[in-house]
Amino acid sequence: MAENLKRLVSNEALRTLQEKLDFWLKEYNTNTCDQNLNHCLELIEQVAKVQGQLFGILTTAAQEGGRNDGVETIKSRLLPWLEASFTAASLGKSVDSKVPPLQDTFDRERHKDPSPRDRDVQQLDSNLNSTRSQLNQVQDESSRSRSPSPAPPSRSRSCSRSRSASPSTAVKVRSPSPNRSKLSNVARKAALLSRFSDSYSQARLDAQCLLRRCIDKAETVQRIIYIATVEAFHVAKMAFRHFKIRVRKSLTPSYVGSNDFENAVSDYVICHLDLYNSQSSVNDVIRAMNVNPKISFPPVVDFCLLNDFIQEICCIAFAMQALEPPLDIAYGADGEVFNDCKYRRSYDSDFTAPLVLYHVWPALMENDCVIMKGEAVTRRGAFWNSVRSLSRCRSRSLSPICPRSQIGLNTMSRSRSPSPIRCGLPRF
Repeated sequence: MAENLKRLVSNEALRTLQEKLDFWLKEYNTNTCDQNLNHCLELIEQVAKVQGQLFGILTTAAQEGGRNDGVETIKSRLLPWLEASFTAASLGKSVDSKVPPLQDTFDRERHKDPSPRDRDVQQLDSNLNSTRSQLNQVQDESSRSRSPSPAPPSRSRSCSRSRSASPSTAVKVRSPSPNRSKLSNVARKAALLSRFSDSYSQARLDAQCLLRRCIDKAETVQRIIYIATVEAFHVAKMAFRHFKIRVRKSLTPSYVGSNDFENAVSDYVICHLDLYNSQSSVNDVIRAMNVNPKISFPPVVDFCLLNDFIQEICCIAFAMQALEPPLDIAYGADGEVFNDCKYRRSYDSDFTAPLVLYHVWPALMENDCVIMKGEAVTRRGAFWNSVRSLSRCRSRSLSPICPRSQIGLNTMSRSRSPSPIRCGLPRF
């Protein structure tokens, strides 16, 4: 930057600029129109060259300041000056040197009256904070009711009456606003859908890269990831049911005779989703995968490699159960008829095959509606391939034992039929 500045200082363009302006002022009245225009354009060209060098120095200086330094200066001085210059040039006015900085404009916009949307957001925040405070108060009251302190028998009735009559200590049960709960449900649903989509596009591919180090067959890798996703949803749904049961038991003493018990349970669950023990669910998923006949025999890989992937899917599935209505994945079986509404075909599929060979990613459902499509591989003869794989995966079990009454000479003769040589056939 210093070299550019030195070249600009050593340039005589700035020195001769004033001389040319003085000469043009003296000869302006005697010059023709073309001569005055030529003088003006010559000065504009000279100023443009100098201005181009100055903008080059400005760019270099801004780059030397890093990402954050100089941003406020450019906002407050350069941008308003450029805006005023273009506006004045279009209207034929002179540029005002006292251009108000852009920060003043931001301050004026900030002090204006909030829009209706901002007011709604502020109201929702206040309602959410009040709900959290009420839930904390309910927890305190429930903990007190579990471990009551001993009190003298002369004063127990009076204390209970005074506590029940006092409005400050009584728990006020307020039904949440339906608009607030609806907006909260929509926002949480959008966030979970985004996380589920990211799991398909990024986390799934990362898990595939980990498994491909140990397994060469792409089909086996995709089957493992799909089964891990299905088992994670199953385990997370069970954990959510147990968690909701515990919440009901803990809140029942405080909401005896109240009509808003279900709303209180839902609000508590939504505000305390971080209490979910996801690592325990990951262990359950890995145990289920270790006994799954499609991917566990022979044991060629340790499924603990997918710990992070399974944990993310478990957290997503657990939070999806708190939505209204909850989200779940669609059931998929090998050899089923391909459903274009639920799945998209993989790139290596046979696009004319009607049956599913195996699934790559499950479809996400809301009741009976498909929210996000899954992915499946379709091939010709997928049903017979699935039957063969199932027969190979079955462990060796004993043959079914027939009743003794059905065991006769026919079965014995079938099992041990005499050979033709022993039957005494005539020799030729």
